[in-house]
Amino acid sequence: MFESRSQITGQQRERRLPALALSWLLLVAAALAALSCTAAGDGNATVSAATQTAPAATLAPSVTPVPPAPSPTVLAPSPGAAPTRAATATRLPSPTTSPTRPAASPEVSPTVVSPVYACPPTIVPGETPVYRYRVLATYPHDETAFTQGLVYTDGIFYEGTGLYGRSSLRRVEPETGEVLQIYRLPAQYFGEGIALHGRRILQLTWQPVAGQDTAGFVYDRDSFELLNTFFYPTEGWGLTHDGTRFIMSDGTATLHFWDLETLEEIGQVLVHDEIGPVPCLNELEYVQGQVYANVWQTDYVAVIDPATGSVTAWIDLAGLLESAGPAPSADVLNGIAHDVEGERLFVTGKLWPWLFEIELIEPSARIHLPLIGG
Repeated sequence: MFESRSQITGQQRERRLPALALSWLLLVAAALAALSCTAAGDGNATVSAATQTAPAATLAPSVTPVPPAPSPTVLAPSPGAAPTRAATATRLPSPTTSPTRPAASPEVSPTVVSPVYACPPTIVPGETPVYRYRVLATYPHDETAFTQGLVYTDGIFYEGTGLYGRSSLRRVEPETGEVLQIYRLPAQYFGEGIALHGRRILQLTWQPVAGQDTAGFVYDRDSFELLNTFFYPTEGWGLTHDGTRFIMSDGTATLHFWDLETLEEIGQVLVHDEIGPVPCLNELEYVQGQVYANVWQTDYVAVIDPATGSVTAWIDLAGLLESAGPAPSADVLNGIAHDVEGERLFVTGKLWPWLFEIELIEPSARIHLPLIGG
């Protein structure tokens, strides 16, 4: 019986072994399948992650961005010296673009496109007549006055002066140079040309202030009371009038015409000689139908036909200052005044110690008779 059970148990064990082996094989297969699925799932996740991060990487710059260049430092002009308005000393070829102006100022009326030039221009008179001068009288002049405008009427000089912190409007006694009355401009304004019309005196300033257009002032002729402030879109240099309109220069070759009452611009003319436009027009004076204009940083006065802008003659004032003696602190020639009743012509300069009464010599004479001594 024992043997019989043993035989039965052995037979049963033999029959179970293949079943167990098959179970183990199935288990291993299931495990391998599970591992395969897991591996496949991780791989998809990795690819997906790579796909999402790659575009982000492409958005990053490949180099470090260069910071913008710093704004240039603007230096305020020295109160003790004339401001520099141009860098070179020769006339440049006429460009095809209009001049660059301060950002706060709108463009000039398109009636005239004034070319960009450097100051001083090279003046070659050519066939244009050139007048010389004879000094008739020399008068004392305040050598601290940076003369920008000069008018003579009723035996008195009216003078506008410049420089920041030193600009003024003055009434001056001609014989002695004594300042009889003075109005001082606020320090932020650089005074320029003046003109007297009726009971009013107009005074220009050089450049815009505080983001506005350039300011001009209207004063009562007798009291110097400030009556009005007006604005214009260009720089202000010289000012005169012909009885029907104001005539204004802005440092270019353009003369602007303003209505006497409204001060609105009513026209322009481009000043030119036989070479081309004549820039750097500064202080102005209306004399017998012509506009006399100092040409900044030169010894020349341009005589201009205001109807056409043509330079009809030149006045060469070279040697004038030196004829009266040394003046080491003097600046450039600037300032013309006409005595209408007495038919006299006066000229001076910035920080000049003298003011001169002169007469013009016909070009054919070609002589120069400076005043010698006192």
